[in-house]
Amino acid sequence: MPPKLYAKRTRNIFDPASSEIFRVSRSKIDLFHECPRCFYLDVRLGIARPSFPAFTLNNAVDELMKREFDMHRAKGEPHPLMKAYRIDAVPLHDPRMEEWRDALRKGIQYHHKPTGFIFRGGVDDIWVNTEGELIVVDYKATSKKDEVTIDGYWQRGYKRQVEIYQWLLRGIGEKVSPTAYFVYVNGKSDAKAFDGKLEFDVTILPHEGDTSWIEPVVMRLSECLRASGVPQPAETCEYCRYREAAGKELLALTKSSKKSSGTLGI
Repeated sequence: MPPKLYAKRTRNIFDPASSEIFRVSRSKIDLFHECPRCFYLDVRLGIARPSFPAFTLNNAVDELMKREFDMHRAKGEPHPLMKAYRIDAVPLHDPRMEEWRDALRKGIQYHHKPTGFIFRGGVDDIWVNTEGELIVVDYKATSKKDEVTIDGYWQRGYKRQVEIYQWLLRGIGEKVSPTAYFVYVNGKSDAKAFDGKLEFDVTILPHEGDTSWIEPVVMRLSECLRASGVPQPAETCEYCRYREAAGKELLALTKSSKKSSGTLGI
């Protein structure tokens, strides 16, 4: 099937004149953190960054991990991995889990009174420790020969992700542990043959969340959305650098073509 032609989005666009409460997803907070201009073009004007194909293998791993932990959730007991890593907690058994996991339609929804927005995000899992604190858990899948860590460049976004979930949960009045966990699934590529199956090593990595950066960011996000002018791009945004470079070259080419046409017409 050929790819769909790009079209400007007409839904989920912020209108400053509207009285309806606007919802901002976790991914849009992260987009603003990355580049205010890309965020403005997306959420205010409906012009999103180019999309990428979904990592369906990762989605399959996520779904299977959820089912596995749900079996222990129903029994009110810890998963063997939690025992192995000496995590004194169990998967949270709560009727809200279904909607908290629904990233597309619901998720954890926090009405942030200072901005007037509802911020939301869908978690992979939540555990609860013996002190009654909710623990944010995120499943990650990869395949690498080196030991998995959360200290690389791309993992900074992973850390922001779980920190936003911690902030959302605290915003709705929940008691939240400062420690989040990544259940990291690493596909093994050293087997002698594929044989129709892929084996994984599973590691649990802790992260001490720092949510202090989020409140200032969402306040600036609110100001950005309500402003009439387009904000400056982030210095490191490759999308904005591409648009700027392409625009300059196209403008120069257009001017050259007009000049050549004028010369030929004399």
